[in-house]
Amino acid sequence: MNVLVCVKRVPLTGGKITLTEDQRAISTRHLGFTVSPHEECGVEEAIRLVEQHGGSTTVLTLGPPEAEEQLRDMMAIGIDRAIHLITDGSEWDPQATAKAIVDAIEAEPEPYDLIMFGNESADAGNCQVAIRVSQALGRPVINGVKAIVVDGDRLRCEQEVPAGRDVYLLAMPAVVGVKEGINLPRYPSVPGRMRAKRKPVAASEPQGGGESGLEMVKLIVPETAGKQAEVLGRGAEAAPAVVEILQEIGVM
Repeated sequence: MNVLVCVKRVPLTGGKITLTEDQRAISTRHLGFTVSPHEECGVEEAIRLVEQHGGSTTVLTLGPPEAEEQLRDMMAIGIDRAIHLITDGSEWDPQATAKAIVDAIEAEPEPYDLIMFGNESADAGNCQVAIRVSQALGRPVINGVKAIVVDGDRLRCEQEVPAGRDVYLLAMPAVVGVKEGINLPRYPSVPGRMRAKRKPVAASEPQGGGESGLEMVKLIVPETAGKQAEVLGRGAEAAPAVVEILQEIGVM
């Protein structure tokens, strides 16, 4: 199997997100970076599939020069080689991103049997790229996958639904978007990091510069409920109020 995994350099999940003054980008001054959790699982799944069936793995990212760090991290856990589509760090919309990825795939000497994405990016929450890439390449696609089994020249993919799981059979070559929880990603070892430094990274600048028919107006950080504290009383006098609160939340 020849497997490609597409990842994105994103701010560390769980950190506080603030925007630039023009509200058109995330302020990264005090942020660390990683790849999206869904994509980490995609990388792990690609490595496991090749370990089981043989073949090779490639990781691709579109991002600034600093994104090579994330590519090296993925190679440290077992990915064979990397493709870096270098940008100036500005955000590319799904349409332009998909076109750059398709151009890179078509420039490869060997076709990919499986192209994997994370279900969505951790920063913009975008889930369009995999579908746009599959459409451009004329390949079947499924998103939200929680299990993959190779069955000859087909993939058996499972998708969680309220009633249980839906099962899809896809003919390869195919495009799949995986969700966090499909596996438990491994951590890079010290020998793995040393080997990653010697693995090849094919760097190039994609054409188009992020231009497309879409225009971003601004980003908005969702409002979160502020933390509040209420003094119910002091000493034994607070007991009735405590009982009332417990009854309201259904504990008593």
